Amino acid sequence: MTLVFMGTPDFARASLAALLDMPGQSVAGVFCQPDRAVGRGMKILPCPVKSLALEHGIPVFQPAKMRDGTTIGHLRGLKPDLIVVVAYGRMLPKEILDLPPLGCVNIHASLLPELRGAAPVQWAVARGYERTGVTAMRMAEECDAGDILLAKATPVGEREDADSLRGRLRDMGAALLRETVRAIGDGSVKPVPQEHAKATYAPMLTKEDGIIDLSRPMIELDRLVRAVTPWPGAVWNGLRVHRARPAPQGAPKGPQFLTCGDGRVLELLEVQAPGKRRMGAEEFFRGYKGGL
Repeated sequence: MTLVFMGTPDFARASLAALLDMPGQSVAGVFCQPDRAVGRGMKILPCPVKSLALEHGIPVFQPAKMRDGTTIGHLRGLKPDLIVVVAYGRMLPKEILDLPPLGCVNIHASLLPELRGAAPVQWAVARGYERTGVTAMRMAEECDAGDILLAKATPVGEREDADSLRGRLRDMGAALLRETVRAIGDGSVKPVPQEHAKATYAPMLTKEDGIIDLSRPMIELDRLVRAVTPWPGAVWNGLRVHRARPAPQGAPKGPQFLTCGDGRVLELLEVQAPGKRRMGAEEFFRGYKGGL
C-alpha cells in the first residue's frame, strides 16, 4: 500500500517508525505542523516526525492551513491508498477524508468513546482512571467519533504520571497501528460503530488547569500534579510543584504539608521557585525566607 502519514510529536514518531519497518508498505509523504521555536533559546527545530522522515528521504509537507487548496493538491499527487494520522493536531476536512480509497485511520490514546479530544492521557490520570488504552479508528468529520477498528487496553498505575503513561501508550499505539494496517491490507478489519452516548471528553489543558486549589479533595490534587507535569505544570502560590504525594500517617507538620478541602494532607516533594532550580521541598522551605 501507498501511505501518507500525518503527525507531529514524539508520540507520533513511534508510529511512523513502525510503518517504515513494515514490508510491503510505502510512505510516500509526511505531513506535520510548521516548525516552531522551542526551549529557552527559542530555536526553531524540526519536530520529531519531520526529523525521522528526513532521515529516510521522505518528502515532508507543513501546511499552515488544511483548507487552502494546497494540501489537497499535494495529497492527490502522492496518490495514497490510506492516510494514517497520529497526534497531528489538525482536523481534516471532508475532501481529505474522502480522498484515499481505504480511508483515513487515526491512533487515539484512549479507549474510545472515552476521552475524546486533545489531552486523553493527562485527563485519564487527573480523573483517576484505572484503565485506558489506544484505539485505531476510521476517521470521520466529527472529532474522534469514527468507527473503531482495533483497540488495546492497559491499566493505569496507582502512582503513574502522564509522562509514564504517555510513553506506554505511544509504544502500544505504534504496535496497534502495524496490526491495523495489516488488517486493512488483507481485508480482515471489521469496523464497529462507537457508542456515542457513552462519550467523555478530554479538552486541551490550559495553565489554569494546573493551579492547586486547596479547597479540593487531596486525592484530586495528587492526581492533578501527576497529570499536568511537565505541561502545563502544577502551581501553588507561585511555586511550580514537580512532585507530590499523599502525606503518610503521622507526618510532621511543615510548610510542605498542605491541608486540602477534605482535611487530608498533600505533601510537596519537589518544587521550583520562579527563575530558580528545582529542588526537594524540604530543602527549599528550610532555606526560604519569603512568604507564601
